[in-house]
Amino acid sequence: MSDPDSTVVFRRAPRGLDRERVERIAERLRREVARGRPFLCLVTGDAELRRLNRRFLGKDRATDVLSFPAPPGWPGGEPGRPPLGEIAISVDRAARQARRYGHSLEEEIGILMLHGLLHLRGMDHTCDGGLMARAEARWRKRLGLPASLTERSGG
Repeated sequence: MSDPDSTVVFRRAPRGLDRERVERIAERLRREVARGRPFLCLVTGDAELRRLNRRFLGKDRATDVLSFPAPPGWPGGEPGRPPLGEIAISVDRAARQARRYGHSLEEEIGILMLHGLLHLRGMDHTCDGGLMARAEARWRKRLGLPASLTERSGG
């Protein structure tokens, strides 16, 4: 189990995953992309992502990343820096995508976490005319991450 004060909760993680590297990526995302606002990232498996997707979005399928913005008044954070919300990542999908795109699992989790975090900040690549894709590409380069999710999917 990870540190209870960590941004990342590892419910399911393969042997060999560098959890500390994932937590360092999350901390950098919190500082820079989230502008110091806290968020929680759950790293779990396909079954849990499918359950969450079905329960909250009505889609009975697994996916790689889901974002759940914090409702107004959600506890936590600091004055002027309320929590952004929660992200759930399927380590099963992340592992397959990392192999497919030729980079590490930790980098893929970082890409998915960045994507989810941009959604928590209010961006939506399905209807924003490329705004999120451009932001994701800028952040990816700044953070040293490989091709972003929106770049791979065409927006």
